[in-house]
This record gives sequence, structure tokens and C-alpha cells, in this order.
Amino acid sequence: MMLCQIAVLVLGAVGLVRGTAEVMSHVTAHFGQALEECREESGLSAEVLEEFQHFWREDFEVVHRELGCAIICMSNKFSLMQEDSRMHHVNMHDYVKSFPDGQVLSEKMVGLIHNCEKKYDDLEDDCDRVVKVAACFKRDAKRDGIAPEVTMIEAVMEKYM
Repeated sequence: MMLCQIAVLVLGAVGLVRGTAEVMSHVTAHFGQALEECREESGLSAEVLEEFQHFWREDFEVVHRELGCAIICMSNKFSLMQEDSRMHHVNMHDYVKSFPDGQVLSEKMVGLIHNCEKKYDDLEDDCDRVVKVAACFKRDAKRDGIAPEVTMIEAVMEKYM
């Protein structure tokens, strides 16, 4: 009996992780809509723009300052940042919850971003700080199993494009 209960808990946890990764794919695909619009504004090169579309791939390094500027621009399109280029917690919760099953990811995602923001709070340059926060968030999301697979994102992209 105990073994069955453990198996149910493990399968439930696997389903939850899969669910949060799926929600993250929707969030990523929708958020990415603003990328082209923000490319010129942020000075993002065509090469980095192409790479950024593969943000969740293992081999994509989140290091370019211009990427931070683009993320600020994109976040502002959805009112996800405050004037100081730090996450607007309420708006981010609402944004994530607006996707199917978004409530399963909202708390976790906001918590991870907030913890990363605290690590780099002393950086004065907004674009530098935001790119470091994004890299930290990507690493922590992968560690916690909520990062989507690239194929997952590609599967939902057409819904938002």
C-alpha cells in the first residue's frame, strides 16, 4: 500500500512539472511576440535576435547587454516591470495566470525571478542587471524542472503569432 502511495505522489509530481513546463512554453511564446518590435529599440543585433528565439536551449548563453535591454522593452509591452526595471509582482502573477493552467506556475516563476533580482540588485545599469537576472532565472527554472523544451515552445508558437 505504501509503495502505491509513493508511486502516485511521484507520478503526480512528474505531471505537475510537465504541466508547469507546458505553461512556461505558453508564457515564452506569447512574451516573444514583442521581440521583433523591441529589436531596434534595444539595439539587438540580428544574430542575437536569432539566438534569443532559442532562449531555453542549453547552448544559448544569456550574456549580451542588448538582450537585457530587449527584455526590458518586451516586459514593458506587457506591463511586467516597474519604472525601475524590476519585476512588477502583481502584474507578473496576473500575466502568468492568464494562460491555461497559469496558476500552477505563477508563484514559482515570480519567486524565482524575485530571488534572481535580489542577487543582482546592486547593479545600476538596468540592461546589465536584467540580462543577469534572465540568465539566473533560466538556470533556476531548469534546475527546478519548469523550463519548457524547445519543441514544446515551437508547438504553441503559432497560437501567439
